[in-house]
Amino acid sequence: MNDFSRRTLLQSSAALAVGGLSWRSLAAHAASNSASSIKGDTIEHRTFGKTGLSIAVLGFGGAEIGYENTDQKTVDELLNAALDAGLDVVDTAECYINSEEQIARAIGRRRKEYHLFTKVGHWVPDGQPKDFAWTKDGVLASIERSLKRLNTDVLELVQLHSCNVDILKRGECIEGLEAAKKAGKTRFIGYSGDSAAASFAVESDRFDTLQTSVNICDQQSIELTLPLAKEKNMGVIAKRPIANAVWRYDAPPANDYHSEYYSRLQKLNYDFAKGERAKDAGPEGAAGIALRFTLMQHVHTAIVGTSNPKRWAQNAGLTKAGPLTDAQHKSIRETWKNASPENWVGQV
Repeated sequence: MNDFSRRTLLQSSAALAVGGLSWRSLAAHAASNSASSIKGDTIEHRTFGKTGLSIAVLGFGGAEIGYENTDQKTVDELLNAALDAGLDVVDTAECYINSEEQIARAIGRRRKEYHLFTKVGHWVPDGQPKDFAWTKDGVLASIERSLKRLNTDVLELVQLHSCNVDILKRGECIEGLEAAKKAGKTRFIGYSGDSAAASFAVESDRFDTLQTSVNICDQQSIELTLPLAKEKNMGVIAKRPIANAVWRYDAPPANDYHSEYYSRLQKLNYDFAKGERAKDAGPEGAAGIALRFTLMQHVHTAIVGTSNPKRWAQNAGLTKAGPLTDAQHKSIRETWKNASPENWVGQV
């Protein structure tokens, strides 16, 4: 049963368009991101916190293929092309419709080539109450279902999917993850979410990883959770790393998944996200600056969804644009601090 809304889960299908610029001060940037490296012409890899996994800075998010009902042939082409281009992180969830099963059909035979992440909390067996999803038994049942759907014996990471602080404090769902890890069903456990719940998860010392919103329109985590996550050597996944590319819209979008960021962008009024620069496909255009900004924060991989078979390889190459200049980065941060009210919290 899936009761988690499309609004809160569907990844933007907007193209990333960044590219051409070499890394600036790579050694210093690498030192701040824990064993960062670029091998030849391949995508940069960073050590995923205490997990020790080496992962590419661009991952694939499986929400879009599920919610957009992407046909299996397209998914096959997309994911195999992405693996060929260097993809090694696939992130999905039990509630992304058939995403888990589509991923397994497309690249299950290549399982050793990528790290597989999923989430729990929004599926319950028929006949069970909604809250069963956050119990120990509910979490374990969901993980078993995901293992079957993903056609694998073990996952690299299972994450709690945006439950609130009260659920976390009860602790049953965390116990379920810990039991699955002890049983060898997952190598690592994490929390996916934002704001107060993400803070609690980081402070609890019970998770290996954090997945949270980080982008030009959503910077609360940069001060609220990322510094402590870094101190605790947690692996960090950035979701919504290009703010759903809301600069595409000439009017408020009908899709309420995008509307909050659209509203924020009007107030932030970044010069690179309007006019001709918003359409610029290069590293100084909106998408280029947005992605480069996110990858400058304490994150190890940025998850972007797509249903375009060529897009992941294009994006992977575009990540080589490297960090923004100090002046660009400072301007985005200062604009956020000056414009953002207290209610601009991390978006689930």
